[in-house]
Amino acid sequence: MAGAIGAAVSLCGADPFEVEYVDGLGRVVRSALSACWDVRFEECRPSRSFPAYRGQKNFTGWWWTATTGTDVGYESWLERSVLIGLDFDPAVVGISSQPFWLHWHDGRRLRRHPPDYFVRRADGSAVVVDVRADERIREKDAEAFAATAEACGRVGWDFARIGCPAAVREANLRWLAGYRHPRCMRPEIAARLREVFAVPGPLRAGAEAVGPPLAVLPVLFHLLWRQQLAVDVDAALLGSETVVGPAAGDIR
Repeated sequence: MAGAIGAAVSLCGADPFEVEYVDGLGRVVRSALSACWDVRFEECRPSRSFPAYRGQKNFTGWWWTATTGTDVGYESWLERSVLIGLDFDPAVVGISSQPFWLHWHDGRRLRRHPPDYFVRRADGSAVVVDVRADERIREKDAEAFAATAEACGRVGWDFARIGCPAAVREANLRWLAGYRHPRCMRPEIAARLREVFAVPGPLRAGAEAVGPPLAVLPVLFHLLWRQQLAVDVDAALLGSETVVGPAAGDIR
């Protein structure tokens, strides 16, 4: 794939990749990728709609992200799981779904592909994400991912194809995400929780040392989501004996 694209470039001397996107005002724009690499694609509207119809096998919807305070679309449970992980990542400051159509010629015919997510990191760098389980990658998908990776490399973006997340991590993040909204924060309880967990200890016992669990646990889970307290979300499912400790600092 990369060789065919490279050959096309050498023959015509033109940018082999174009992107078609919908800007924040709803205008459809098509341009050479090299001419619009600095567009804030994390703020663009989806380049295509999320269809819903009777008998549909995948599930579409919108996820309210704590990262941006906006709704971001997904087209499957797997995409939603990946989106939750991106929302949890403290290095991520911007996310958009279906950010653009990527157009190119593979040496035989014109092709196009809509990546699933565009992600902006706190350091200003960007990563384009495609979501696909390993066992569901067909030849044409692999070709599209290879072309997308090449296009990203040309403009200094990273590219990632993400498959199924680890089951334990997925379950823990899905649980903590239920407490991601700022309404779960109560500063006076949060301050006490930071004091209690300055020395690592069991989740339930630490919460009860602060006050009634019904009032304290939502704040604790919010702090864990924001990574202002530390917990290993990969080791085991969160429970009463899960060890909670101090974070390096308030990340967000």
